[in-house]
This record gives sequence, C-alpha cells and structure tokens, in this order.
Amino acid sequence: MRKSGPPKGLIAYLVLELLEEKPRYGYEILKEIRSISGGHWEPSYGSVYPILYKFEEKGWTDRLEREEEPDRKYFELTDEGRQKLEEKRSSGDIDAKDFIDVILGFYHVFVTFATDDRLQVEVPDGEWRFDEDFSSWIIEQLIRHHERDFGTFTRIADSPEVFYERMGVEPY
Repeated sequence: MRKSGPPKGLIAYLVLELLEEKPRYGYEILKEIRSISGGHWEPSYGSVYPILYKFEEKGWTDRLEREEEPDRKYFELTDEGRQKLEEKRSSGDIDAKDFIDVILGFYHVFVTFATDDRLQVEVPDGEWRFDEDFSSWIIEQLIRHHERDFGTFTRIADSPEVFYERMGVEPY
C-alpha cells in the first residue's frame, strides 16, 4: 500500500501517453495532466522535466528545436519510446490498487480531520470544512464523475472481501 503521493510511475506513464499523440513541451504536458485530472492535480516542473530528460537519455524521446519557439524544449517519442509505452501498457505497470489507495487515503484523512478529537483543524469562515455536508459533497462528486464517464452508478452491496473474491482480485 502506498503511503502518499501519486501511484508510482503515473507521471512517467502519462508523459509517454501524451508524447505519443504529438511532440510537446513541458508546460504543455503539465496543462494536459491538469486537464486529465479534472483540474485537481498538476505536477510541478521539477517532476516533469527530469522525466523528459531521463527519457531523452534512454533514447525514448528526441528533443526538437523549433525556430519559431527557440525558448521551448519540445520532445517527441522515438520508436524506442513507443515500444516502451507498449510494454508499460501490456505489463500493468500502472496498478489500479495504487489509485484506490490514493483515493481512499485522501478520504480517510478528510474523515480523520472531521471526526478525530485529537486534531484541531481551524476552519476559517467561507473555506473548506470537514463535516458531513462536505463529506456528502465529495461522494456526490465521485458519483457524478462516474456517471459522466461510465454511465449510471449502481451501488454494490459486497464487502471488500466478497467483492475481491467475486472479481478474482487478490486482497491487499
């Protein structure tokens, strides 16, 4: 189980996917990742550019020079990079359990702030609160996003153990 941050390898994987579409520069990749996350997450330059340079060293990308934009560093995927992306897609490097850990981890932190008397979180007026209304809103947003992307939301009565067994998934 991951303790914090995005699932291991997520940024690198997304960079490969985005470069497969077309050559891009770092800030453009940052904006795309922000868009993919619905505006909820944007990696820093300090996380994307080292990945781009590492990919260049490994031969997975080539840097492009554009006369009309001399200050921007564009990168394009090489044939080796496309091969690496295919390997990542087929190997399951991006583990769904890591995503679940991150989502549930954030929710558990929210609930702890809302319910654990050991923590005294000051909440200024007009700001985010740790209470039942906001908790309900978080769940409502998850359901709305699910329905937008997958269709009607249907509740599953299974406990995690029953669900894992029924779906043939190894429990944590």
